[in-house]
Amino acid sequence: MRVIVLGAGVIGVTTAYYLWRAGCDVTVLERCAGVAQETSYGNAGLIAPGYVTPWAAPGMPGKVLSYLFRPEAPVIFRPTLDPSLWRWLLRWLGECTLERYAVNKARMQRIALYSRDKLHELGAAHDLDYQRADGMLQLFRSKADRALAGPAIAVLAAAGVSHEVLDAQGARRREPALADTAFEGGVYLSGAEVGNCPLFTRQVRDLTEANGVNFRFNERVLAISSDSTGVRLKSEGATHEADALVVCAGVDSAALMRPLGVRIPLFPVKGYSATVAIREPTYAPQSAVMDEAYKVAITRLGKRLRVAGTAEIGSHALSLRQAALRCLIKVARDWFPGAADYSQATYWVGARPMLPDGPPVLGASGVERVFLNVGHGSTGWTMACGCGQILADLVTQKTPEIDLDGLTLSRYERK
Repeated sequence: MRVIVLGAGVIGVTTAYYLWRAGCDVTVLERCAGVAQETSYGNAGLIAPGYVTPWAAPGMPGKVLSYLFRPEAPVIFRPTLDPSLWRWLLRWLGECTLERYAVNKARMQRIALYSRDKLHELGAAHDLDYQRADGMLQLFRSKADRALAGPAIAVLAAAGVSHEVLDAQGARRREPALADTAFEGGVYLSGAEVGNCPLFTRQVRDLTEANGVNFRFNERVLAISSDSTGVRLKSEGATHEADALVVCAGVDSAALMRPLGVRIPLFPVKGYSATVAIREPTYAPQSAVMDEAYKVAITRLGKRLRVAGTAEIGSHALSLRQAALRCLIKVARDWFPGAADYSQATYWVGARPMLPDGPPVLGASGVERVFLNVGHGSTGWTMACGCGQILADLVTQKTPEIDLDGLTLSRYERK
């Protein structure tokens, strides 16, 4: 069976891996010059099934409004006349209730826990080394932050996810390098981990390419067509044909599917990261810390520190915004001032493909022979292997190992 995978971020490359393992003849088309060049490139590296959380959460609309006039805000809203932005926001607001939050978080955790197991199987099967480290500490600067996290902690308990609620002293025992910044405690997730996403993606590309998967870079797909005989993709320089197509094209997925009559409520939300060499290892985090007030993660990737977070909605331009970069560095200096010379950091900005409710869209698109693996937001690295296995199962007409209720396009069709 010939299958085309559109996109070579971590989602597309892991999908190609599992399709290859299922016996398919796989071609990956990517508009960039290599794998993991866009959204997958500068992420925090967190693989935290217990932490995966919808951006649509109780209290989040108020938080966004409160950030409007702050110079170092973790969330920036830039209103435009784009009607798709306002449609997305209306759907997002409807998902910010406690009831919807609990449903969406449980759906995200279902796929994230499954995906973590698949990642471990893949890594062990091929002896991959992607700078893995265990554990994540979520920190609350204020009592208000701790209160807002209450629903998420309740979902963790209900789902049986291992976690430890800590006061400030307990948090410092978990992460001895924390500076003297005042805070109200935190939650430690022993099942979370950190890994270098671009490094992993390159290793899986090398593995699959050596086993016959064909990667074609600098191929910008312009149009997709499909019928009972097969799928055809027209790029700037060629036409590609296959028996099936899996769309893993990140923020471009909605535009590519729209001419086929498929509406995906996908919108790009910009995120930023800073990367800097660790100067003093004993002053750096052991694995990962999440500042809940600023929604900024500080992770240790080998000999480097990655500081990632902030969200900017409304602007499509992938330009570095200085206020967002200052926010990242402020958070890093607050918690680990001696870990690195932050003036030497390098910066990245990328567009996360966000759906208004949080979980990704997996499986049938409604167009014959065309499948979707899209909308992972900031949790693509966490969900990549599980989603790749699910798509390979669906394409080859096998039953996935987990329930897909709430993880398909049909959840929007019912509304």
